[in-house]
Amino acid sequence: MKRLLKIFMTLALGAVLLQAAAFEKVAKGGGTEVTISSDKPLTTGNNKLLFLIKDAKYKDAAVSLKVFMPEMPGMPQMETETDAKALMDGKYESEINFSMSGTWQVWIYIAPKEGKKVRVRTSLNI
Repeated sequence: MKRLLKIFMTLALGAVLLQAAAFEKVAKGGGTEVTISSDKPLTTGNNKLLFLIKDAKYKDAAVSLKVFMPEMPGMPQMETETDAKALMDGKYESEINFSMSGTWQVWIYIAPKEGKKVRVRTSLNI
């Protein structure tokens, strides 16, 4: 019976750890909410990020990103700009290279076909 309990507890702990491995964060700005997610935990190097824009008026918008780490003593600002690829239903994806660990600023620009461009800002800890 104790062995069966150990197996069950190991499986339950494994399931919890698998759920914790994915990344998800909600960013809000300009009256817009964007859910940023990844299938894997964020690390230095290349990361595939998925963006879900909930507002239907931005369903077919052009989405671009500016990801940067501000200048620090002895280190210049690091910056990457890229366009996100539209998938469907307000979902977009982009591959970002975080060259080092630390806090990165993420600015998401959402440009609808009609209307005003919106910027959603957040930060990610790598």
